[in-house]
Amino acid sequence: MKSLSLIVRFEWAILAVAAIVFYGATGVSWWLFAVLILAPDLSMLGYLGGPRIGAFAYNALHILVAPLLLLLAGHLAGNAACSAVALIWIAHIAIDRALGYGLKLSTGFQDTHLGRIGHNRETLSP
Repeated sequence: MKSLSLIVRFEWAILAVAAIVFYGATGVSWWLFAVLILAPDLSMLGYLGGPRIGAFAYNALHILVAPLLLLLAGHLAGNAACSAVALIWIAHIAIDRALGYGLKLSTGFQDTHLGRIGHNRETLSP
């Protein structure tokens, strides 16, 4: 089970590297990357409204559907800035997953679809 987890995390790391390489190919300033790489984590402010609202807000900005659609839209429109923002967002999500941070459960910030975050990591039952 441990080796499978490492393989999955390695896959996410490869996706993060690919997103960063493709970002470089857009020609957009690396300053934008530096400014926006942690922007999806602002969704954690939702936890001020409680764990259910927090999980919803966090998950809304940490699933791949939206940035993939934004990437497609940017590509089809020939808009490098749009594609660049999408690639930053994808890189953020991929880095989180590679580090073991998953989508949040409504039971609390430490409870994710990948297991519990923290010193006492244990796999949560689905």
